[in-house]
Amino acid sequence: MTTPAAPGPRIPEAVHRRRWLILGVLMLSLLIVVLDNSILNVAVKTISTPAPTGLGATQSELEWAINAYTLVFAGLLFSAGLLGDRLGRKRVLLGGLVAFGIGSALAASSGSPAELIAFRAVMGLGAAFVMPATLAVLMNVFERDEQPKAIGIWAGGVGLAIAIGPITGGVLLDHFWWGSVFLINVPIVILAIGLMLWLVPDSRDPNPGRIDPVGVLLSVVGLVLLVYGIIKGGQLADFADPAVLATIGAGLAVLAAFVVFEKRSDHPSIDVTYFKSKVFSAAISVIALVFFALMGVTFFAVFYTQSVRGYSPLETGLLMLPLAAAQMIFAPRARLVVDRFGHRATTTGGMLLIAAMLAAFATLDADTPIWILEVVFFLMGTGMAHIMTPVSVVIMQALPREKAGSASALSNTFRQVGGALGIAVLGSVLSTAYRTSIEDELTRLPTAARHTAGESIEATLAAAARLGPEGRALVSPANDAFLHAMHVTALCGAGVALVGAVVVALFLPGRAGEPGEGGRADEAEPSYAGNAGNARNARNAGTAGDNVPGQRRDTGQ
Repeated sequence: MTTPAAPGPRIPEAVHRRRWLILGVLMLSLLIVVLDNSILNVAVKTISTPAPTGLGATQSELEWAINAYTLVFAGLLFSAGLLGDRLGRKRVLLGGLVAFGIGSALAASSGSPAELIAFRAVMGLGAAFVMPATLAVLMNVFERDEQPKAIGIWAGGVGLAIAIGPITGGVLLDHFWWGSVFLINVPIVILAIGLMLWLVPDSRDPNPGRIDPVGVLLSVVGLVLLVYGIIKGGQLADFADPAVLATIGAGLAVLAAFVVFEKRSDHPSIDVTYFKSKVFSAAISVIALVFFALMGVTFFAVFYTQSVRGYSPLETGLLMLPLAAAQMIFAPRARLVVDRFGHRATTTGGMLLIAAMLAAFATLDADTPIWILEVVFFLMGTGMAHIMTPVSVVIMQALPREKAGSASALSNTFRQVGGALGIAVLGSVLSTAYRTSIEDELTRLPTAARHTAGESIEATLAAAARLGPEGRALVSPANDAFLHAMHVTALCGAGVALVGAVVVALFLPGRAGEPGEGGRADEAEPSYAGNAGNARNARNAGTAGDNVPGQRRDTGQ
């Protein structure tokens, strides 16, 4: 990797003066993308309920409703970042918001799980153009010395969305039909577009890369095949099934072809040379691992609170407040911890904390005092805040400002891929463990209904309800089987988080100025403090040669 640019092209004074207002608009745009998934997490139980209350979606269909969004999102993120670099980030951001709003309106009117999955993919298309553009615009309206603070506030916005989402979803589900959790996005999109047109400046890369349609196609096809095979294996509780093995194998083969193609391409979707840096690779990897663990665990936590503990969607949303509150409190302040202890200690501590809290889920049962769950959620949010902010800064400052769209897209691609695989893998572990535990109890059901009833706790409870009084005997075994499956899944998630802790402990740099690998300066940790005011002084003085648009400053290396 080349030496990071510092600080890059001059930011116009008019833009600099309204930078915090612009950040607010960017966070509103980010809000709807994150809000959507956090709302859906609360709504999955309702959507799994038979019509007219829900759509009667099976657990595998619920996983696809989440992953259709996530896979399209992840598959198109990097190309969306390149399009933003080429066409202008503001234009791409506006287009993404429009597509997201249309997809939300269509998803709200879905008449079947298949329609919901298709319209969620449309929402993923829009979100792919929103997410990288918000961070890329941020990097182009803040000077380098203020970027860590701005990124911390931006990351705190994710916590705000996580807080608002479940509560909003709970209120809507208490008063309206399930589709309202998607329709709520439409007015937020309209407000965001209006503010965007008024406040946000446009920016682009003076030397953008070419779009790589073959790479995009290979990545999407490979991920869909891989995730489909994993989900199907969980649904059948048989990963040795020939169809499952063939699908997973085909997905891995296509992804291998994608990597080979990208290495040989002169305009790759993902520039694999970035990964020559161990620091950059570790930062990207830990994002994928933490979202792998967290997304998978969040998926089953909703069924624990609603199906086993009997809380309503609104109460479930309120129970998740500590997770969001911790992120809002600590994400903007994580830079201060990094200044004192360095990236390695901060992120390793965060990963170990998340691993411990995931393992704590294995101790929960149907009668555990609810305050214990609240403490677990709060500490999980604390750990996440001390991972996402410093790791985002490492990634964004590793590339020059004009490549901000590509850096943001790469970070979010790995985040979404990690989340999708987490839901698929841990969801399949949950499904397999549940079916294995409940199998013997399902013999009291008609033979034709046993397979479907064993897919999830909601499917078992629905089958029990159809049996009438005789079905009540299935409720307690279903709860016990789910708790066992949750414990197994939580321990798997904790293991993944521990792998992430090892990765950051080995490869992220320590305190600012320490070399990360082989003493190379470009592997040194980005300084949060920077030289406060230097960039601003340069902007005001207009020093010749320092601020030519598109020109990178030489650091003497």
